[in-house]
Amino acid sequence: MIPVGLLLASAFMASVLSEPTSVETFADLWERLGKVPLDRILMHPAPGTATPADVLRLADAAEKRLCELVDGVLVEKAMGQRESRLAFWLGHKIANYLDEHDRGIAFGADGPSQLSEVQVRFPDLGFVAYDRIPAGADPDTPMPDWIPNLAIEVISPGNTKGEMLRKLKDFFAAGVELVWYIDPAKRTVRVYTSVDDCTILKNGDTLDGGDVLPGFRVSIRELFEKARKIRPGRK
Repeated sequence: MIPVGLLLASAFMASVLSEPTSVETFADLWERLGKVPLDRILMHPAPGTATPADVLRLADAAEKRLCELVDGVLVEKAMGQRESRLAFWLGHKIANYLDEHDRGIAFGADGPSQLSEVQVRFPDLGFVAYDRIPAGADPDTPMPDWIPNLAIEVISPGNTKGEMLRKLKDFFAAGVELVWYIDPAKRTVRVYTSVDDCTILKNGDTLDGGDVLPGFRVSIRELFEKARKIRPGRK
């Protein structure tokens, strides 16, 4: 657990955040981050001073920590194997689609997307159309600033509602066109075309790629059943 004194001491870092007048205490900062569990907020570098280089440094370290950058604050990404299995299976479906419809590139949960100088996100799955990738771009770029057309998040127990709302706003502010929030606990998929426009899909519905991945379709029931299968004949 992070010492309370250290948390309070970090409040002075609010002056370096992008909207300093809205952050006067650590409570304000915590609110802006979406009230994520405190043990996911890194204190080094001090909140408000972290950069995309710090994200890469931690991802490349021996212990390999995947941390998103939110207003210059490093927030460790919530993870779980169930969520990883679901994302892996859906990623396989998207990869098969792209083999037949060569529209762009897909990437997984350890692929960072730099949305701005103070925002780096790690969607569980992402898709970037070719027309968003600059001519002559280096395919080995470790943290591209190519804004995804589609960002997919699989909700983990450690994610908060505030965190996911903040992430949604960041995606659309950066230019993401379509966001899928997949909730294994509720067996639903929330399809966002903007922060305020959402369709909730359940068992019996079909998820489609809209204008971003035209023709892509997957059964919601199949999506969740495949993710829960751990032995033949058992779901």
